[in-house]
Amino acid sequence: MQSTVTPLGSSYPLLPGIRSRTILSSRLLHHIYEYGYPSHPALILLHGNLSTGRFYEHWMVRFTNYYVIAPDMRCFGATEAKPVDAIRGLRDFSDDLEALVISLNLQRFHLFGWSLGGGISMQYTIDHPQRVVTLTLQAPSSPFGYAGTHGLDGILVNKEYSGTGAGMVNPSVILAFSEKDKSDKQFTPRSMIRSFYVKKGFVFPSEQEDILVEQVLMTSLGPQYYPGDSVTVSTWPFTGPGTQGVNNTLSPKYCNLTPLADIPGEVKPPILIVYGANDVVVSDQGLFDPAVLGKLGILPGWPGEQIYPSHPMVSQTRRLLQLYQEKGGKMKEVVLSDCGHSPHLEYPDKLYQLVSEHLKHQGKL
Repeated sequence: MQSTVTPLGSSYPLLPGIRSRTILSSRLLHHIYEYGYPSHPALILLHGNLSTGRFYEHWMVRFTNYYVIAPDMRCFGATEAKPVDAIRGLRDFSDDLEALVISLNLQRFHLFGWSLGGGISMQYTIDHPQRVVTLTLQAPSSPFGYAGTHGLDGILVNKEYSGTGAGMVNPSVILAFSEKDKSDKQFTPRSMIRSFYVKKGFVFPSEQEDILVEQVLMTSLGPQYYPGDSVTVSTWPFTGPGTQGVNNTLSPKYCNLTPLADIPGEVKPPILIVYGANDVVVSDQGLFDPAVLGKLGILPGWPGEQIYPSHPMVSQTRRLLQLYQEKGGKMKEVVLSDCGHSPHLEYPDKLYQLVSEHLKHQGKL
């Protein structure tokens, strides 16, 4: 299992035992990282927005009794860059995963999703519940995507879906990405990783941060990819979702994961959900929520809480999983103290213990 492979698009060799390869499915050419033997129970790890499967590199080697697969999703890493049809919500990603699963000849597996990958994991479980043995969600996107709704049941802020989708991405971010800026200046991947992916002050071991910066810079940019297209609308903050690209899939115009609660009881996988107590991305006061940016004076012209309220994304997810339980499912929530958006990076041993118990007992919590 020793390996000195350097994966596509990277300057850094992988940890011993991790393999990198491409697989052609019926939908696209997937790049995956894998660890362990295919004869072991399978565990698939889905990454978040602006990341890749390699974000799991140091964590996945702990799962010595599993066959671990961490794919780069469409638009990210070394996987083929194909357009995202945002009108389908997260289903392009879900369908990609199913095509990959078929190509790998997997029948059933454990599924782990982080942030955007958590939303995709929920969509996949809605679409293919019979395949998912257990589901683990790490700081997942809410059932209604990101911003534009309020209340536990996802009441729309307005009918234009303003403040959601690709138009909310700062142009300075796109510029830094297009220039492949590896510095720690504002809006670069390095500054974003330090400020948002982990709790501020977290120090990465050795060259891990450099590897993650390199991976983020592999993101495919454009109106069909990241972040997507946008439209001008009449309500604050005067931008709405287009029809293409990654970030538009998380607009409540297209994203609705509430059918998760209605999966038939006999195929409902047990769910473990893990949050970092100091997460500033997925939060009831998330720092990419236009209402929060308005309150802080960063986004001018905020009309106030009555007109454009903040998005209670964690509370909405908790409500969905409460319904999941009431309709026969099993669920456990864990909040890790002194932790940001990425427990697998910040507390890999602690998260491994939680997830391995969940997998081992198949959610008999």
